Amino acid sequence: MKKKKRMAGVYLNRLKIGMLLQADPTSVFATKDFDTKRVTNYHTGFDSPYNTYKYAGLPPGPISTASIASIDAVLNAEKHDYFYFCARGDESGLHNFAKTLAQHNANIRTYVANLRQRGYR
Repeated sequence: MKKKKRMAGVYLNRLKIGMLLQADPTSVFATKDFDTKRVTNYHTGFDSPYNTYKYAGLPPGPISTASIASIDAVLNAEKHDYFYFCARGDESGLHNFAKTLAQHNANIRTYVANLRQRGYR
């Protein structure tokens, strides 16, 4: 539950400053490519009002039915200074959080290295 509250805090921080949400699930929803294992430039560049990589703010409607845990996470979001998060890519299901783009880019390098170590390209 703590992870969801931290992620909710990231999205709320982004909304507060008008930053793009850049939420991977919205770009996957926009393309209807629900079997994808990785989000690519195809997904993030797809033109749809649901693609939060291209359009600021919340999408025009829900992309799925939110779980009670997700709704609770938003209502009780963690307060912090993070603006970014990236999966670790090590099969742990965990994410690394960052306050700056430089820190986020370092986390992306870790993610990519972990994927390559596991045989993904």
